Order: sequence, then structure tokens, then C-alpha cells
Amino acid sequence: MDGLLEAVWIVQGTGCHVRAANAAAARLLDRTVQSMLGCAITDFFGEPEDAFYWQGAVADPEARLQSRTRLLRPDGTVLHVERRISRIDGDPADGGPAWLVGVVDLTQQQQSEDELERLLAESRATLESTADGMLVCGLDGRIRAFNRRFAQIWNVPKDMLVRRDDAAVHQLLADQLTDPDSYRGRLTEILAELDQSASDLMLLRGGRVVQRLSLPQFSRGRVIGRVFSYQDITERISAEQGLRLAARVFECSPEAVFVADAEHRIVTANPACCRLTRHPLERLTGSSASDLFEDHDAGRLFTDVLAAWEGAGVWEGEVWHRRGDGSICPVRLSWVVLRDGDGAISQTIGFFRDLSGQREAQRRIEELAFSDALTGLPNRLLLARRVDRQLAPSRRDKQPFAMLFLDLDRFKNINDSMGHQFGDRVLVKVAERVKACLRPSDTLCRMGGDEFVVHLHDADALSAEGVAQRILQSLALPFLLEDMRFSVSVSIGISLYPQDGSTLDDLVRHADTAMFRVKEHGRGNYRFYQPEMNVDLRARISLEHAMREALARRRFVLHYQPQVHLQTGALVGVEALIRWFDDERGNVPPSAFIPLAEESGFIVQIGAWVLEEAVRQAAAWERAGSAVMVSVNVSPLQFRQADFVDRVAAAIRVAGVSPELIELELTESILVQDANEALQRLHELVRVGVRLAIDDFGTGYSSLAYLKKFPIHRVKIDQSFVRGLPDDANDHAIVTAMLAMARALRFDTVAEGVETAAQRDCLLALGCANFQGFLCAPGLPSSQIGDRMLVGEAFMPELSA
Repeated sequence: MDGLLEAVWIVQGTGCHVRAANAAAARLLDRTVQSMLGCAITDFFGEPEDAFYWQGAVADPEARLQSRTRLLRPDGTVLHVERRISRIDGDPADGGPAWLVGVVDLTQQQQSEDELERLLAESRATLESTADGMLVCGLDGRIRAFNRRFAQIWNVPKDMLVRRDDAAVHQLLADQLTDPDSYRGRLTEILAELDQSASDLMLLRGGRVVQRLSLPQFSRGRVIGRVFSYQDITERISAEQGLRLAARVFECSPEAVFVADAEHRIVTANPACCRLTRHPLERLTGSSASDLFEDHDAGRLFTDVLAAWEGAGVWEGEVWHRRGDGSICPVRLSWVVLRDGDGAISQTIGFFRDLSGQREAQRRIEELAFSDALTGLPNRLLLARRVDRQLAPSRRDKQPFAMLFLDLDRFKNINDSMGHQFGDRVLVKVAERVKACLRPSDTLCRMGGDEFVVHLHDADALSAEGVAQRILQSLALPFLLEDMRFSVSVSIGISLYPQDGSTLDDLVRHADTAMFRVKEHGRGNYRFYQPEMNVDLRARISLEHAMREALARRRFVLHYQPQVHLQTGALVGVEALIRWFDDERGNVPPSAFIPLAEESGFIVQIGAWVLEEAVRQAAAWERAGSAVMVSVNVSPLQFRQADFVDRVAAAIRVAGVSPELIELELTESILVQDANEALQRLHELVRVGVRLAIDDFGTGYSSLAYLKKFPIHRVKIDQSFVRGLPDDANDHAIVTAMLAMARALRFDTVAEGVETAAQRDCLLALGCANFQGFLCAPGLPSSQIGDRMLVGEAFMPELSA
């Protein structure tokens, strides 16, 4: 026993007393062998299991025990040991069975193990305490450790955390990436470079961005594996992008922005602020922010700013800013305060923008809203405001004022002949001249087109008449534009407050009515409004409405006046004449409604109906075997329609009539207004096959230079020249000249309005070919014309002897 290195005791079985011990046991317990003899073995081993063992060992001779336990030294030191107990046979004389107790000191080993456990625990705690996801792998790719953050970043299921399946974990990572193949390839490259570090960004399918840092793991100077650190940087990237965006917004913002410290000294400013203030950044930095803005109320501005900061934390308003070059401009300022955790001001931020353009735009908008774009004169809206301001004192003080309505005469001719741009320049010149005739307190307003309204402040009838005369005289003076001299006349209607109306609308409307009466009586003059004018106007409005309804309800009819050959009495044609019977008005003569139709433009619709109806009737007579030429009057407005030739051709085609049976009667004014266009259109009509005649020949302006070019077949001598035959020498001379010119130009002739045999005989003697008039027949319904053609009834009485 003494030669053994292991501590050994022999224990008596009955009382568990030490019978013998070796030197190693004495050294282990730091006591002498003699001092241990007779002592209970349980005095040295203090674990509860020892007591239980020794109680059962006596009853079980085969009991064995090998375990780690603690050994107590007399000084209280605890040793960690490994103990083995086995039974040995003993002499009954020596006390019976005994037990051999062998102990190996493991204290140093236990301390090493405890230290290792501590280090492992600290390592584990360190691994778990980091904010990054950690994954430790061997060189073969096997997973040796990972922390909870790693499991959170990669959404590792719970069941995968408790079972060891490295391949499943690696597959889980690859499946979550947008490009798993690139991930696997890059991982192979990293594992191949044993001692190199690597950093990668990985985009997950859910849109998250993970940064991976790979470091080699060393042990005793050699690489034993790799440590992967994963960091979810999605929010960081978003924040960085937000900061970059904020910085770019600050730099690129069109609004001027400055940042000031707690003492309101400017810390920085963006380029827009430098541009607006016209100060370099170096000049702005350190200056007082309040100095940027003009305070015209003895410090009230900044007082209001401070009060607003105490409340809402922001002050907003419009102030004046003085630029670096000394100029001032209006700005819209928003000044925000930022406070620290204690509520003290840490910074202020000002946002402001130049309102100069906005103010100018507002001024321009108001200018456009209240003025005419062409002439710059007030428009009706501004006129209404000014009149409204005068109405109240005028009612109170019985103060009169006048309204003049001006309309330029035949201004359409200027636009048509010289173009609208030239016409606009004429309107500007007219406005200047009219304005020169007024007082500063008066208002000249352009209503639109060539219509103007003058509001004469504090003016009676005499004053209004004087202004109207001055305007007429001023506009009567020649105008000179583009080396062209021309004259402009105007028709003026005048209404007076309060007798002609109590509102602007009434006064303008009545002045317009008076102006219209001037137009009816020759233009180029002025008239005061009279109540009976409204009666006439209402009658015209009522007649126009009835005229339109008559066409819609087919209340118009055509009568036909025969045209007879003077020598033979044969019927050579008929002229279609429109007739209208109204239930309330009875027979309405064409002289009552045709001028109104021409003025309103409704003559185009009436003319289209007359043309279609006359062509239809001509076709019916042709089919009945009584073909006769039908003459149709064409108004100037109807002739100028772009589709007029097409309408004529379509009417002939639909009716199925021979085109030479249709004659269109045109006035001289149609042909000379735009001779070149008229000539082209006349040739188009000739190609359609119709005949052309000049109606009322001699009553208008004739240009022989153009007349000889027109493809005219007949001229009609107006009844105003026929009426004086045969006694009036002037009419006789005029008709003789007309017939001579017609023969020279090879035109057929028809005399209109022949009512007496003497007129007929005179025309025959002068060489006129045909005539029409009451001497032969008035306009007759188509049925009567047809009946007389069928029986061959003569249309002309016998010639005088």
C-alpha cells in the first residue's frame, strides 16, 4: 500500500472505521496515517451518497462504488476526487469483512474543467449577447454553433433548432435568397480561402438586405473553421437612403431653407437660400436669421414668431425680405422651432419662397380678369364693378349718368379683306381715339368683337350727346396703317340713368337697342333710347321665332311667276317666289321677313329649302312633259357657304332634273365682294350644268372688268328702271344702255315688274327679249302654272296697236 501513488484506505466493515492507510492517503488529507486510524471513513467523504452506501454495503457483500466525490481536509479544504470502493475478505478474528477504498485526486482536473465550462459559458453568453446573427462552421461546413439572432434573421424553425441537420440549415438559407446559385458559389469561394476575410450583401426574397461578414477561426495558429456574422441592414439602408434623400432635398429644394442655432444664428443654408437672398453661404453663416426679414412694426415680427413657437411650434406668414443687392421682395416664411429633451430651443429651421412671381401672376390674373386682352380696356366685369359703385350714390343723390353702346359699321369688311390681325390693330386704334374723347372718370369697355360700351360718370343727356359727337368726329378722321389710309364709322346708342334703366344690364341692353335703330337708319350716327324701340325689337324677335317655326312646320310655299318671250308670248321660264301664311299674322310679305332672315343668317336655311323645293318642282314638270326653266334667287350669305355648289349638285341629282332647267339668280353684290372667289364658284356651277343670271341688274355696283369674265347667261333689268317707261327719259336711257351692253356681252335679258302694255311695248321696241310682271301674271301656285302649261294658255295679252 505504501508503494502505491494512489491514496488507499482499508475500512472495517462493521463500523466503517479506518484500519489502515498508506502514505499517499496521508499526503492527500494532509495528516498522519496514525491520526486517521480508527476514524470513520465518512468523516473524510461528506457526500450524502456515502452514508447511504455504507449502510447498504454491510448487507450486500457484492456492493461496488465508483464515483466522483469530495474529500474534506482538516483545514476545510475540499478536494475533488475519483473514488473506487470494493469489498475484500477479512479474518473474522480481525473484525470480519473489510473494504478497500482507493482515491485519485482530480482537483486540478476539476479546476480545469470548471475553467473550461466557464469559458464555454462566457463564449455562449458572448455569442448570444451580440446583435448580429452568428454561425460557426468547421472547414467541412458542419455547423458547430449559432445564436438566437441568427435563427431570428433567417427564420429558422423551432424543430430545426433542436435537431442536428446541417444540410437542412444551409438549404434554408439558400432558399430565402433571390439568387441561391450565386450564394452557393460565393460560399464555396469563401471556404476555399482559409485565412481570408470576406464581406457580402445578400438580398432576401422578402426584400430584406442582410450583410454577411466571414472571418477565419484560428486555434494554435491554424484555421479550424469559419465564423459567419449576419446583420439585417434593411432599416439601416433605408435610413441611409432617407438621410441621403433629405440631404439632396435640402440641396435641391426650390424653397430657400436655413438652419439656425438656439441663438438664431444661421448654421447653414441651402443653395436656393443663397440664390434668393443673393448672399454667399459664407456671408449667411453666423448672421442673425431675423435680419433676413424686414420688421416694419418695431420688433413685432419676432415677438409674434416667439409667441407662435410657444404654441404650435411654427410661425407662418408673408414678410418682406431685403436681398444682398438691396432690393426687397415679398416672401412666404415658415419658421419652425426644434427643442431638446428639456424643452429648450436647440435649433430653428426657416423655409421661405419668393412671392414676386406669384404677386405678379396674381396682378396679371386680375388684369386679365378685368381687362380686354387685345386693347387693355376694362371688360364687362370691371365695368359692372364701377357701375355698381356709382349706383348707390346715384340713387341717393339722384345723380344721373349715361351709357353709350358703340358698334363699328361694316367692320367685317375690314376683317374679310385685310385679315383679322389687321382688324385687331384697327380696334386698338379705335379704342385709343375713343378713350381720348372721355374724361378720366369715365370708363371705356370693350364688350367683344367691334362693340364698345362707354360709362359716362355724372352725365346728363346733353353731356352724353356731346361725347357721342366727339367720338363720331374723331373716328371720322382718316386712319393710317401699313401705308393704307381708310375711314371707320360707328353707330352709337345712348341710354340714361335712371329713366332708361336701374341696372347695368338694362342700360346696356337699351343702349344696344338704340344703336341697332341707328344701324337701321343708315349707320354712322347716334340715337337716344326710346321705349317704343323695345316694342319694335320684341316684334322682330317674335317674327324671327315665327319664321323659324314656319320652316320647321313646312308653312312656307313657293309660287312661280311666268317669264314670257316678248315677241312670241311663249313661256320661257318661271321664277320661284317664297310665300308665307301665318295663323296669327296672315300673309307675311317677303319684304317683311327676308331682310330679317338675311340679318340673322337664317336665310341660309330658307334658301336651302327654296332651292330643293324649286328643283323638285322643275323635275316634276319635266317628268310630266312640260319642262320649263325655274329661276331660284340666291342670297349673298347662301352663295358664300363653302358647300353651296355641292348642295346645288346634290339637289339636282336627288330630284333627277336636267340641270339646264335650273337658273340661279345672283345679285351684283355677290359677284364683286370677292370677284376671284366668285368667278371660281361660278365656273363650278357652270360645270354642274345650271344657268346663271344677274338679278336686279343696274341697282348695285358693277365692275365691267369682272362682268365680262363671269359665265353669265342672263341679266334681269330691275323694275325700278322699268317703272318709268316709256315716259321717263332717264329710265329710257338707262334701259337702252343696259340692253346694248347685254347684247354686246351676248347676255339674254329679262325685264322685271312689267305692269302695263306701254312698258311691254317699249321694252320690245328697245330689243328686250323677255319680261315678267303683273301684266302677264303674279306669282302662282305650281298647280296653276302646270294647268296653264298643259292647255297651252297664253301668258301675255295682245300687243298694242
